[in-house]
Amino acid sequence: MEERKDELQTKGKEKEVKYSIIVPTYNERLNIALIIYLIFKHLRDVEFEVIVVDDGSPDGTQDIVKQLQQVYGEDRILLRARPRKLGLGTAYAHGLKHARGDFVVIMDADLSHHPKYLPSFIRKQKETGANIVTGTRYVKNGGVHGWNLMRKLTSRGANVLAQTLLWPGVSDLTGSFRLYERSVLEDLVTSCVSKGYVFQMEMIVRATRKGYRVEEVPITFVDRVFGSSKLGGSEIVEYLKGLVYLLFTT
Repeated sequence: MEERKDELQTKGKEKEVKYSIIVPTYNERLNIALIIYLIFKHLRDVEFEVIVVDDGSPDGTQDIVKQLQQVYGEDRILLRARPRKLGLGTAYAHGLKHARGDFVVIMDADLSHHPKYLPSFIRKQKETGANIVTGTRYVKNGGVHGWNLMRKLTSRGANVLAQTLLWPGVSDLTGSFRLYERSVLEDLVTSCVSKGYVFQMEMIVRATRKGYRVEEVPITFVDRVFGSSKLGGSEIVEYLKGLVYLLFTT
């Protein structure tokens, strides 16, 4: 009788969903504490962990993360360091190996992705059953703050070019603020070959080709306040190469 009662109680309880938030870092000593604080502030009623994948930052980023572990707990803040810069795609794959969540969020550490949008990502996924929820700058209520006209035109042009050639059905291909169902992210990571900024575009293109459901949430992207941008001419060239690659392989 007691066993039957326990069984009914277990069935009546809905399994609590856990989220793993992967934050790749390189020289983010001035930003990492604030982004962690904001994540905890906006996800008070959510079960989550933050996985910081640091690529051997020489500025002491890892020391700050270790201090944050003392504040929030090593079970909530996981530091999974690598010896040197090995690429954004492999950083996500590395973090995924240590993730314990049912869903995985990927976001930047430089405050360009504000954690205040995380509840909207989670809510959108629950309402739609989406496999992926991605933040977009290019729909109503989305936008960019802090960029000059040239950078805005470059970003917009890159997305329009990708939309024209690849028809992905997503408005913001180069954004990197996303929530993935864990099994979907595992599938996509093993399918993608890109390792730099093209990785984001390849992930979302392959997701749509595989038939995964993608939903969008409008966000305002804010240019970094502290530190320097890692985006340069070489990344733009790699983007164009990646675009051609995806055009002929997807």
